[in-house]
Amino acid sequence: MSRTTLYNRQDSLERALQLFWQKGFHATSLKDLEKALDMRPGSIYAAFGSKDGLFQEVLEHYARLSLAELDYTLKTHSSPLMGLAAYLRQLGGILDKGLPSRACMLVKSLLELGAREQSALQKVEAMLAGMEARFIDCFTEAQRIGELDSELDPVRPARRLQAEIMGLRAFAQRDVDSAAVHELAEDMAQSIEALRDDSATESI
Repeated sequence: MSRTTLYNRQDSLERALQLFWQKGFHATSLKDLEKALDMRPGSIYAAFGSKDGLFQEVLEHYARLSLAELDYTLKTHSSPLMGLAAYLRQLGGILDKGLPSRACMLVKSLLELGAREQSALQKVEAMLAGMEARFIDCFTEAQRIGELDSELDPVRPARRLQAEIMGLRAFAQRDVDSAAVHELAEDMAQSIEALRDDSATESI
């Protein structure tokens, strides 16, 4: 695949992401996709196979972007827990961004898709499980460096964190101001920081 073709495909995925994220899978029509992607139906089917095929590739694109954002934040902080706390604070600014929806694309899809979209639904489940696994890795690494109590099961805080992030983004869908979302994210970030074993992290 040429660099130009790859760029065009990424541009089409980004446009489709904006549309699916705003309207959802079912409410997005082929006409909507034609207009957003500036492509004829035959070209859409030739490139992506079907609306479902395009949607699944969009989900993969969204998941890659989300993980890249998390990984970048983690790499720019001194420890896993500090990185996770910073990530939560960044999410607190969700109302300040020009997003098609404040809700997570994966969670929206999880709630919308049914038996007829079983393949896409399984992909969503796998991607959410992948994000959970990334959080588990963070807490496990925090234990390895002595930042987190070694007796703690890392799965439990990872799942709690994922549930809190889902809740934060759902809360941001309400008619609330940005300050309220920032405050909630700050409380969540401080709960992560409170897990740190300060006596064991003086050298971190």
